[in-house]
Amino acid sequence: MTNYVVYDVFTDAAFGGNQLAVIPDATGLAEDQLQRIAREFNFSETTFVYPPTDPAHTAKVRIFTPTMEVPFAGHPTVGTAIALRDAGATGNIILELGIGPIPCTYLGDRAAFTVTAPLERFSEPDPDLIATALSLPADAIDLDAHAPVQASVGLPFVLVALKDRAALSACQPVTDAFRQGAARHPSHLDFAIYVYVRDGDAIDARMFAPLDNIPEDPATGSAAAALASFLTDRSGQAQNLSIRQGEDMGRLSIIGAQTTLADPIPVTISGQAVRTMSGTLTI
Repeated sequence: MTNYVVYDVFTDAAFGGNQLAVIPDATGLAEDQLQRIAREFNFSETTFVYPPTDPAHTAKVRIFTPTMEVPFAGHPTVGTAIALRDAGATGNIILELGIGPIPCTYLGDRAAFTVTAPLERFSEPDPDLIATALSLPADAIDLDAHAPVQASVGLPFVLVALKDRAALSACQPVTDAFRQGAARHPSHLDFAIYVYVRDGDAIDARMFAPLDNIPEDPATGSAAAALASFLTDRSGQAQNLSIRQGEDMGRLSIIGAQTTLADPIPVTISGQAVRTMSGTLTI
């Protein structure tokens, strides 16, 4: 018998934010069960917690989407940190993820982690393909801000600036166009698109990854980290962003993303999480 808990992450209220299943002690599970369990929950991610490899750290965490294991993701890191706090963890903790040890801190009712992976740029997908994939006219993309770019600080996303909030609300993913993008620009995620509108330090965003069984994600901390790092690198200025995501889905999420000027660029992602369910796996 293996226990699980479910949290809504990047929200202070139940039934908002992004759902996360956490298996606090996965040591009794067989390797071939992990992907099946993640698919059964069918959240954008499920985390499996193990004893740390390094006894100086707090825990080893493996993250699965419904279709694959990923080395890093934001809302699972925040949600798992808060789940460990609720189970008795105090002070600063260190989680071993696929991209290496990630320090996490508790700031009142929030958890924060800092990632220092170097910003990687993989490609600049054709804006016309992006527009087709999102069911938008080509002129909805804000090329004056920057061309679409596939970038990563642990997990790759195509970062796309739009001209206004109406265009963001109008986005509808077209799976065939995503397949074309994935064929042209292969990566660990299958052409996941993170699209946003900026007003000063306020960001409204949406994320679509239909080829990874995530038609739309209500909160994507790893994409927020990639965007914050990219904007810092592009502008030469530290960022202090407040990102609203999931609003068009009825699951509003609030993500904090702060950077400082260093090489590589440190990005701190912060947010709240609310426990909504608990239970036992009977497999």
